[in-house]
Amino acid sequence: VEAVAGELLCSPSKVSRLETGQRGATLRDVRDLCNLYGVADTAEREHLMTLAREGKQQGWWQSFSVPLQHMIYVGLEQEAVSLSIFHSSVVPGLVQTADYTRALHERAVPRLEDSAIEERVKERSTRQLILDRDNPPRLEIIIDEAVLHRPMGGPFVMREQLTRLLKESERP
Repeated sequence: VEAVAGELLCSPSKVSRLETGQRGATLRDVRDLCNLYGVADTAEREHLMTLAREGKQQGWWQSFSVPLQHMIYVGLEQEAVSLSIFHSSVVPGLVQTADYTRALHERAVPRLEDSAIEERVKERSTRQLILDRDNPPRLEIIIDEAVLHRPMGGPFVMREQLTRLLKESERP
């Protein structure tokens, strides 16, 4: 770490944070490290530069005014090739209808403001887009039967939600 820091004219703590992923690398960092480590392959250098550029981009889920408690998982979910989900109390977010999501948050304690609830509805529907992409993740969901009997938002909302679960069960 100290030798690299000496070559890059920076502090050893910066190099340590780069190596442990606690700090993102700038394009200059990547260029300088490629030079230092002798990465001569143009394609490899460009790949590393692309990763550095993409690492600076925010995920769509980071724009919500009320921070998501599960933000890191949403990011991982967006890149997953396979998802295994178990829920014993509610229908999983990836297969919730908008009305079910809304009813769920309206019953929460403490109750969120209406605008925050609508953000949660939007967040869930945006997350669900991964199921419709060209190469969706393999999805396995297990829910406790009690979830199906636990009324959320009334008969219409539950009928809509159960219909959605049936539709989702037909996916390959």
